[in-house]
Parts: sequence; structure tokens; C-alpha cells
Amino acid sequence: MRKQLILTLALFMAVFSFAQKKELKKLEKAVKNNNYAEAKALVTQLEPVLESMDDKTKAKYYFNKAKAFYANGTGTNADFKLALNDLSKVDEKYVKELPTIKKALQNEFLTKANELYKGNKFKEAAVLFEMLYELVPSDQAYLYYAAVSAISAQDYDLALKHYLQLKDLGYTGVDTQYYATNKDTGAEEILDKATRDIYVNRLKTHISPGERKTESKTAEITKNIALIYLNQGKNDEALAAIKDARKANPEDTALIITEANTQFKLGNKEAYTSLIKEATAKDPNNKDLLFNLGVLSAESGNDEEARAYYEKALKIDPNYVNALTNLAALILSGESALIEEMNNLGSSAKDNRRYDELKEQRSQIYKDAIPYLETVLKVTENNVDVARTLMNIYNAIDDSTKAKALKEKYGL
Repeated sequence: MRKQLILTLALFMAVFSFAQKKELKKLEKAVKNNNYAEAKALVTQLEPVLESMDDKTKAKYYFNKAKAFYANGTGTNADFKLALNDLSKVDEKYVKELPTIKKALQNEFLTKANELYKGNKFKEAAVLFEMLYELVPSDQAYLYYAAVSAISAQDYDLALKHYLQLKDLGYTGVDTQYYATNKDTGAEEILDKATRDIYVNRLKTHISPGERKTESKTAEITKNIALIYLNQGKNDEALAAIKDARKANPEDTALIITEANTQFKLGNKEAYTSLIKEATAKDPNNKDLLFNLGVLSAESGNDEEARAYYEKALKIDPNYVNALTNLAALILSGESALIEEMNNLGSSAKDNRRYDELKEQRSQIYKDAIPYLETVLKVTENNVDVARTLMNIYNAIDDSTKAKALKEKYGL
């Protein structure tokens, strides 16, 4: 009786195994024929017997399930995530085409993620970049782009999660960039090393090959961690994140600026000024730092110092609109005291002479401001506010020709 029972059970298992393989073949066929709805239904049917499958059958099941949910790129992001999870369970020993499929998925995901990002669909792009990182964990740049997409989508919690992970991984984003100049266009092109070498050495279409290191993203990552913490009201965590980064990179000017901006947001203007001056000492040709020092000086009532900083910034970039605008505003601010005195004068001969003197000084202020405002208008031609200010100044100094030209051009 026992022998008969054993034989019956063995026969049952054989039939059961045969049924599994039959259903699996149906699943493979449905996937091959792009019949993904049928394939998903077969996946559901096979799920209850998953634990009884041998390793080879399981590998084929997960592989085909992944392809069914990916649906040749027509699935949803949730489907893609499920597909990736299933692919991670596939043993390459049983499915030889696994690396090829993973590479194809990587290329397709990357194309879709880039398209979504360019289309301002940042939330969806963040999901795909995160999946790319799960697919190729050795490429931490995907996690970085997931963080960038998340912050663009204003999903600060998700962005913080990714940035903190990047920080823990020690990600810098520093890479070697290979380039050469196209002979026909004269433009420098960034290429992979193999292609660059073929163009230069074999095809002779490019010249002046070279390589350089890309800029570190450490400061950017730290800055965004700090800004998110500040947004969440976690001021101590924000400063701690920056100070940790500065310990590792004490000479990094960008990190000093990040700490300075954080101190500014916290209302610590003295600390901000000190840090900006430290950054300027390390990077004396940074126009933005000089401009910021100019703003701080102006806020402190030190107009001469402010003017000196703005002028230094303009020596570096004569078309720097921020410095041009603030310098013009600083010059024009001297008008207030003159107008106040003019309004308080009487009608005596002495007062009349003083009035004429003040009027001439006021006219000179206008003339001093004009070159800066004219340059702003050249750089930002559609700046109606500056055009209106210039028109009023031209009228004040009796330059009706220029005033009329601005009025007609801007419809003022």
C-alpha cells in the first residue's frame, strides 16, 4: 500500500511539473507575440505554484514576467519598477540573454527619462532615473539625476533621500571628459575616448584632442541638502551638513559660499559677510562674490565701498547686469538729499544760486548713471523698467531726441 502511495504522489508531481512547464511555454509565447495582457494573466495563474518551481523554471518565469510588465516600453512607471524587481531575481545561469536585455532596458529608460526631464515632467523622470540606478547600481550618476529631477519636481523629501545617499556613497560626479575640435565646424566636441581617437587618428576629421576632469558636484549636493533642511526648519542639520563637507574640502570656494548663503538665510549677516570675504580671498575674480559684497556694503550704508565692489565686478565682466543696475541705483540714490535741500530753499538771491548749484549736481548724477543704464538696456533689450528710467533721465537733462526714441520704441 505504501509503495502505491509513493508512486501516486510521484505521478502527481510529474503531472504538476508538466503543467507548470506547459503554462510557462504559453507565457513565453504570449511575450514573444507581444500579447502582454494574456502574458499577465498567465503570470497570475503561475503565481500560486511559484514556490514549487525549480531554479531554472523560476528564472524563466521571472524573466518573462518582467518582459510582460515592461511591455516593450509601453508599461507604466509602476510596471517598469515591477519588471526591474523581477529581473533582479533572474539567474543569468539559466537565462543567457539577461545582460543584453538589461542593457536594452538601460538605453530605453535613459531615453525616456531624458525626454521626460526635457518635457518638464520631473516627477516621472525622477522615478525612471531611480530605476536606472537600481538597474545599474555601479553608475551613481543615475541617482544624482534622480535627485535633480526630484528637486525640480519640488519633491524635497525624495530629493533629500537621494542627496543623503549620494553623500554617504562619497559621490563627487568628477569624470574624465574627452574632446577634440571638428575641422569642418571649428567647434569643440565632447566624445567618448574610443570615438575621439578614431576621429583624430584614423579619419582625420578632428584635431586638438584633449581631456579634462569635470567639476565636482560635492558642493551642489551639500548646498541642496542644506537648503532642503532649511526649508524643513532643520537649521542645525543644515549647518552641520555644510560644516562636514567643508572639513573634507576646506579649499572649496563653492562650499564656503553655500555656508555663507545658509548663514544669510538664518539672519546671521556678520557670519555671511565674513564667509563671503573668505571666499573672495580664495577666488578674487568671482564677480558674483564681489557683487554680493557690494550689496552688503550698500545695506550697511557704506556707499563708497559698495561702489568699489561693483566696479571690481564690472572690470571682470563689463556687461554684468546686476552690478550695472545696482551701481546706477547707487548713483541715483544721491539725488534724494539734493531734492530735499532744493525743496527747503527760499526765494532769496542766495537760495536761488544754491538751487542752481544743486540742480547742476543733480544733472551730473543723471549723467553719471546713464552709461550704466544704457549698457543694461543693450544687454537686456526688453527691460522696460530701465528704458522708462532712462527716458525720464533724458527728459530731465533736456535730451529730448533720446527720450523720444525710447518712448516710441517701448511705447512708454
